[in-house]
Amino acid sequence: MSTVKTFYLPDLGEGLPDATIVEWFVKEGDVIRLDAPLVSMETAKAVVEVPSPYSGKVVKLAGKAGDVINTGAALVEVALDAALPQRADAQDTGHHHGPPPAAHTSPSLPKGAGEPAPNGVGVVASDDGGVIKSGEPAPRSDSGTVVGAMEASDRVVSEQAVSVGGIKAMPAVRALAKKLGVDLSRVTASGAGDVLTMNDVKDAAAKGTTKAGASVTQSVSAAPSSTVAGAPLQGAQSSSRPPASNGPVSSAPAGNSLPTGAGNAQRTALSASGQPMRTAPPGAQPVFGQPEQLKGVRRNMARVMADAHAKVVPTTLCDDADLHAWQSGNDITVRLVRALVRACKTVPALNAWFDGENLTRTLHAHVDVGIAVDTEDGLFVPALRNADVLDAGGLRLAINRLRDTVRNRSIPAEELKGYTISLSNFGVFAGRYATPVVVPPCVAIVAAGKLRFELVPVMGGVETHRLMPLSLTFDHRAATGGEAAKFLKAMLDDLALSL
Repeated sequence: MSTVKTFYLPDLGEGLPDATIVEWFVKEGDVIRLDAPLVSMETAKAVVEVPSPYSGKVVKLAGKAGDVINTGAALVEVALDAALPQRADAQDTGHHHGPPPAAHTSPSLPKGAGEPAPNGVGVVASDDGGVIKSGEPAPRSDSGTVVGAMEASDRVVSEQAVSVGGIKAMPAVRALAKKLGVDLSRVTASGAGDVLTMNDVKDAAAKGTTKAGASVTQSVSAAPSSTVAGAPLQGAQSSSRPPASNGPVSSAPAGNSLPTGAGNAQRTALSASGQPMRTAPPGAQPVFGQPEQLKGVRRNMARVMADAHAKVVPTTLCDDADLHAWQSGNDITVRLVRALVRACKTVPALNAWFDGENLTRTLHAHVDVGIAVDTEDGLFVPALRNADVLDAGGLRLAINRLRDTVRNRSIPAEELKGYTISLSNFGVFAGRYATPVVVPPCVAIVAAGKLRFELVPVMGGVETHRLMPLSLTFDHRAATGGEAAKFLKAMLDDLALSL
């Protein structure tokens, strides 16, 4: 009987958590040879062709085109063919063919949560996101929950029931309820001290009457038309009631909501102020379209923006550059890059990287500008290398090359990282000022808004000048307000020159 090997998706970039399947080059049942093209995967940076690490028959594919596969997750299973060449186990291929290490877990779960314990080691995750891992084999197996017993060394540490919203349950019980979709507020507790147990949750799930968000209309129809027994509806009315415009349907006191524990209180179609109440919850309104999972560039963009928001202390300065002295034929983007370079030389503090964890700052003698390029797939920021030594013609050629390689998705991953400062020229579309996002480890980003003509007072009268709005966002941990203001002033002075 042939040996079946599982190939786990390797890290196709530097720490990228997942990749999207673009195209399979094989199908189940095909025979593939070592290093033959297996699948093309789209990461946040590029489309990568992944070769086969084995020779043999394809037994199972992990997904179809468009599916997102987590780094370290199973990608394909291959039944090895002894008659075909195989790579030695000790041969370094750059791939991780074995099972994913403990660090590679689903990004949506705490590390170790919801996964079998490796080598019998107990892995526990609380509903607060904490993770406890013992160094010894677990003395007992998981009893069907998603977290198992809380274990430390060779003994079980007792968990305490926590009361949340008046519901007493252990973290493991809450996690199981979340997994099964059970609303704990509808489950009857059988444990001592009104504590919900595992069996309570399992029994409720089996009956199917306590699903979270379900059976609302059933509960209403089972109760009187103006009463919801045991569970108040927030902003929702019984389906048997007439619309709010028909007036109240009950002589009970009007109310906007039910107080806690007032399960038998009556509600009317009018609020306390006499205004009609909403007759359907917001979730019942028509929804156009379907949720779409973010993939590739947009998926990574979402992660990068969230990470930047959490790690940077941003401050933004804005001003207008006066372009009245410009001669015809000036290249706006090239002039922006030139002004950015001059400012970096004048105030090196903003042409830097900052490590917030170790509180270290790296000043750069060279200027590599990250040029924001907007595409239908999402935002790319390729690095314009050595902008400080290029003339106007060299800058234009470099910018064109970067934009072309981004648009045809042929740009190497190395050119999408390592820039020292960023530039966004969003004004080609619309908008005057902005608060652009600083992406660590960079310290600053400059954004140029839409050019406009404006009346400007001058000696002896008023003139119409062409102005360019500029917004400078900087990490205030790494640079002072004075440094940022001097940086912006250096850009304004350079842009005001006649070239």
